Amino acid sequence: MIIIVDQTSNSVVKTMDQWFSQAPALPTNAREALVKYMPIIALIFGIIGIILSLAGIATLTVLVPVAVVTGTSGYGAGLISAIFWLASSVLLLMAYFGMKDRKISGWNILFWSEIVYLIGSLITLSIISGLISALIGFYILFQIKPYYK
Repeated sequence: MIIIVDQTSNSVVKTMDQWFSQAPALPTNAREALVKYMPIIALIFGIIGIILSLAGIATLTVLVPVAVVTGTSGYGAGLISAIFWLASSVLLLMAYFGMKDRKISGWNILFWSEIVYLIGSLITLSIISGLISALIGFYILFQIKPYYK
């Protein structure tokens, strides 16, 4: 099972690498700055994301009775979004040490954090904003990928 997932992961990354390799390259100093600060960015956004998503899940859970009584619709999308945000934030934290040591495993975890965020955006019908942020995120990720071994 793990071998199948790993092969699928590698083929997804290779396909996307081909797409984004055709995009204009960032200047070398910009890529080096991103590589230098990406672990700190992942750590900060991972911590903030976990705190805020847990607060969102708690708030939405507490408000379930109010939503049921008032007949509020679309309530579940907020909860689903918070759960995906939590998962993406946990992956950001997991990527910290690999990114800091410039290991490809850290880059891969950051890649999957972006995938989880995109899936959450698409499920909750935040399609335009999800696609725009994913395109920007993947562009940056594939610009810095050569720095990770």
